Amino acid sequence: MIKDIVVNLSVGEKPGPARDYAVSLAAAFDAHLAGIAFLYDPIVPVSGAGYIPANVIDAQERDNEQATRAALDQFNAACARAGVSAEPLTLSASYGGVGEQFGRIARRFDLAVVGQAEPETSAVEEIIAESALFESGRPVIVVPYIQKAPLKLNNPMVCWDGSRAAARAIADSIPLLAKSERVDVVIVTNERGKQDEIEGADIGQHLARHGLKVDVHRISGGNIDIGDALLSHAADSGADFMVMGGFGHSRLREFVLGGVTRSIFESMTVPVLLSH
Repeated sequence: MIKDIVVNLSVGEKPGPARDYAVSLAAAFDAHLAGIAFLYDPIVPVSGAGYIPANVIDAQERDNEQATRAALDQFNAACARAGVSAEPLTLSASYGGVGEQFGRIARRFDLAVVGQAEPETSAVEEIIAESALFESGRPVIVVPYIQKAPLKLNNPMVCWDGSRAAARAIADSIPLLAKSERVDVVIVTNERGKQDEIEGADIGQHLARHGLKVDVHRISGGNIDIGDALLSHAADSGADFMVMGGFGHSRLREFVLGGVTRSIFESMTVPVLLSH
């Protein structure tokens, strides 16, 4: 069951869709929602005289504090309107360490909700999303920056390739899938080394035993990227939610996303639950 959720609150001019989506998710499950607004350390240039001007530091600190307070006020108001049990939190963080910090925090919740990073904006949202996936050991829902609608689970799409990560994501998503009208299990058939024929049937039977109405689809990726094939099927089928395993590998203590995971992170059009 999902009873304890944490959301990263965007701190800036735009509130981001993750907040409202997380509120609708908490309302649907009668869950407690913790909203974290990070108070970032100032980033200041060194002047030509070789020192950091105090007025520059003071101005950035004031701006950061105001942005954090505004994010928490908006979070409290959104939770009050929805009747959701809310826990607003302010935590100090550096831009370099915020991802690992959020990943550790998310370990103590059932589910984390983060926003997709907008193109050509600060990389901090991307860092937080990736760290939530790889550092928390918990499922994470990434909400597209174009998302306007609240939680919808009429037609979720499950991406299945027989991998450990995909199995973990499906298990983590069962409480959400249980609220759906039907579930599409999608298998891209041109992946090398994947024995999808038996595995696809098996996962369909597994979900059906949870009382779900399941359709298994095998699609050909052809010559296009697997992530693009999945997103194309999601658009054609009217999927309103996706479930998939998240892949990556560690390079000098930083996680590098796998190809399909990177493609979904960059181009998602519906909220995606990922597990690693």
